[in-house]
Amino acid sequence: MEVTKRPTALQQVIRERRAVKKHYNDKPVAEETVKELLEDAVWAPTHGVRQPWRFIFIRPDQTENFAEKVAATYPEERQQNRFEYLSEPTAFLVVVMEEPESRKQWDENFGATACMIQNFWLLAWEQQLGVVWKTNSHIYNQQVKDILNVGENEKIVGFLHLGYFDEKPAKKGRVSAADKFTTFKG
Repeated sequence: MEVTKRPTALQQVIRERRAVKKHYNDKPVAEETVKELLEDAVWAPTHGVRQPWRFIFIRPDQTENFAEKVAATYPEERQQNRFEYLSEPTAFLVVVMEEPESRKQWDENFGATACMIQNFWLLAWEQQLGVVWKTNSHIYNQQVKDILNVGENEKIVGFLHLGYFDEKPAKKGRVSAADKFTTFKG
């Protein structure tokens, strides 16, 4: 008789985590909650313990104003659409990364920042705080960087759209790691 192994809590949260893109409820996202989640998220692997990230939180009472400013950086015919899109989340966490000149360090910084974002996402999921990591074209726009006071040697890695949810999004399958696994035979 084969014994079915129960997933650990960590395995379960990794497999259950979803991108929550909309349908947020009215519960506000508190700055203190975001800070608490980040205190654990920053324990991500980071080369040389550079910790190349910083965060800009846009509180629920500022999201409409922020959405207006970012939408205004788009061509006039897209501004209303972008405003509506950016008004959906309850709050935002903008993740900014130091951009070193060395390509190796740049790649290491981006990898570390992505790991930190995943940590944040998993921790938020446990609290039914929805997250989706967005990399829309505005993250490359100098006007948006100016709005957020992003420095010359910094990159906006993404906008994390935040909001509490009542129903989990549908589960989407994954290709098995075995289907993408090879062994070097030198």
